[in-house]
Amino acid sequence: MHRVGSAGNASNSSRPRKEKRFTYVLNDADDTKHCAGVNCLAVLKSQSSDGRDYLFTGSRDGTLKRWALGDDSVSCSATFESHIDWVNDVVLAGDTLVSCSSDTTVKTWNCLSDGACTRTLRQHSDYVLCLSAADKNSNIVASGGLGGEVFIWDIEAALTPVAKSVDSMEEDSSNGMIASANPGLPITSLRSIGSSSNISLHTSQTHGYSPVAAKGHKESVYALAMNESGSLLVSGGTERVLRVWDARTGAKNMKLRGHTDNIRALLLDPTGRFCLSGSSDSMIRLWDLGQQRCVHSYAVHTDSVWALASTPTFSHVYSGGRDLSLYLTDLATRESLLLCTKEHPILQMALQDDNIWIATTDSSVHRWQAEGHNPQKVFERGGSFLAGNLSFTRARASLEGSTPVPVYKEPSLTIPGIPGIVQHKILNNRRHVLTKDTAGFVKLWEITRGIVVEDYGKVSFEEKKEELFEMVSVPAWFTMDTRLGCLSVHLESPQCFSAEMYATDFNISGASEEVKINLAQETLRGLLTHWMAKRRQRSGPRLSVNGDVPSSKDVSIRTHTHSRIEVDDGAENHNAMVHPSFEFSTVSPPSIITEGSHGGPWRKKITDLDGTEDEKDFPWWCLDCVLNGRMPLRENTKCSFYLQPCEGSNTQVLTQGKLSAPRILRINKVVNYVIEKIVLDKVPVDGSNSEHTFVSGVAAGQSQLSTLGDGSFRSGLKSWQKSKPSIEILCNNQVLSPEMSLATVRAYIWKKPEDLVLNYGVMEHN
Repeated sequence: MHRVGSAGNASNSSRPRKEKRFTYVLNDADDTKHCAGVNCLAVLKSQSSDGRDYLFTGSRDGTLKRWALGDDSVSCSATFESHIDWVNDVVLAGDTLVSCSSDTTVKTWNCLSDGACTRTLRQHSDYVLCLSAADKNSNIVASGGLGGEVFIWDIEAALTPVAKSVDSMEEDSSNGMIASANPGLPITSLRSIGSSSNISLHTSQTHGYSPVAAKGHKESVYALAMNESGSLLVSGGTERVLRVWDARTGAKNMKLRGHTDNIRALLLDPTGRFCLSGSSDSMIRLWDLGQQRCVHSYAVHTDSVWALASTPTFSHVYSGGRDLSLYLTDLATRESLLLCTKEHPILQMALQDDNIWIATTDSSVHRWQAEGHNPQKVFERGGSFLAGNLSFTRARASLEGSTPVPVYKEPSLTIPGIPGIVQHKILNNRRHVLTKDTAGFVKLWEITRGIVVEDYGKVSFEEKKEELFEMVSVPAWFTMDTRLGCLSVHLESPQCFSAEMYATDFNISGASEEVKINLAQETLRGLLTHWMAKRRQRSGPRLSVNGDVPSSKDVSIRTHTHSRIEVDDGAENHNAMVHPSFEFSTVSPPSIITEGSHGGPWRKKITDLDGTEDEKDFPWWCLDCVLNGRMPLRENTKCSFYLQPCEGSNTQVLTQGKLSAPRILRINKVVNYVIEKIVLDKVPVDGSNSEHTFVSGVAAGQSQLSTLGDGSFRSGLKSWQKSKPSIEILCNNQVLSPEMSLATVRAYIWKKPEDLVLNYGVMEHN
């Protein structure tokens, strides 16, 4: 597995960040669909009178979705949003949905709720890749990941606050939260562990609960399987061995060898005697755990086996993987049948009666006929073959042209996804981003509003990029990635506050051309306008936004100490105004990924913020900017340059020494300055600080050029405006456009590390 940085600020990053990052994710107009590959599936059988089953999907876009299933129809009934990176696996533990992610967390949800996260479990040190649940013991769930850790969770205990004294409970309840009085003690419902055991208890960040840690893996864990009672656990990964554990105590039972590459999928029969494993060596193996040996090997696939699902009687196995094929194999007779072929590698499968749902690296999910209750009916169609014992047999058969013909050509039902973004280019104006998705469509996004402003269709990305090129220089005030299949925009202080533009560039009515807009500040206001409105109506505290429960110590500290942010009510009301160029859609609102002083990173749509989030949830610099209008000191906002007559010109020398002006100053304002000096023969006065004029250098002969606009002309100039000279500004003998900024001239015309040199000349009238 390739290691890729998380969309949020991953807690296990080895490079500390000076300030916490603020990220917003731009969502597609149709939020009921996934926009990246679907990693995992789980089916909830009907538990109500309506007889409706539900399918849960977890995606690389960081969300889970619940789908209401009909015979020939499907509809999205909820989106579960809190993970900040890929969702890698999902299982059902009774009414609780449990998910794990590359953000290193395990999260729990009420599976029939509106999508709110009920608890975040932060035990793992690296990506969490796999989960397994006990079918008849809904409390037990195991998790494993890249860190080589395997944890066994008692879900009921993890969701239940630790018992405390009545007085303590009342005190915490008055604050709207319940926390452990002693977060270092493990929950008493777990078994006690002796010093000679293989169990390691880790202090959890969730109200004192500690899971059982089964220690033994030296490398990454890719797959887990548990029997229906939750007494036996099997794990596998990059060590190429199966490890069998007593799930009640975490003790090692045995180690089984046979695979020659990574183990990617595991299944246990209901009794826990037989185990099926799928590997990157392309083999499926059947193990008898009682005899502690492999009893059968099945060479069905021509590439890595990534997914397994069995019939209820464990007589047949469905398998899929990197070779894009779904096979059905009779474990007793070794007879195999190719059910279908896909366009994308198969990642996971879930049986629903006589159908099977297939998740792939594509954002769509397909249902295929499977005859799960009577798989022999499929074999009656013919076309089967006997699975070999050695992995090269299937590969050799494929090369010889004897590839089987699939039984089914088309799925019986499809849940369509949205093509994910795979390529992007930030344009030079730092407001627009050109993207290309998996379907080849090229679009232009405006990130300060979070919308698509142009859909170019299937055109050349490179040609469109060249066509949209602008000779303009704006500081890189954000970074961006498409890891989640959509645009994630990252803001980090103080770098994000480096970009300014004039208000007139945004067509803001009534704004003076001297008024400057800070792009990050206005973007943050636009993103948090709903939160600010709710904040004015808020009433009482709440739990952390991602289901984290603070300890008693944390509650006490926040109750009795002052916040780092001292809010200016007047400034907050003034800053509530959002310019139209920074208004984000409420139909397809962006999601925020960030963290504050407590609880770790979280994700939520901007319209789902309820106004009670504060410094424990947001970075302090973000709140200070939005509520008080304060921004950190910024560097490199000025551009130094020399202003000299053109060579051979008789034009007078207007200035001596180096000048300094804002990077965004337009050349037309330099023209205005030159005209004013020539016409009025105006020489700067030492020590003056008159707005809109040069000021003679107070230090070392430098001068400052403040923002010059039409206001730089005094009333005395009106009489000569009809006869004012025409001035042109040059750099490197190239005449400059009046709309160019100093930063653009320096980046595209001057192209030298030394201070910029501008020349001016008077154009003669014929």
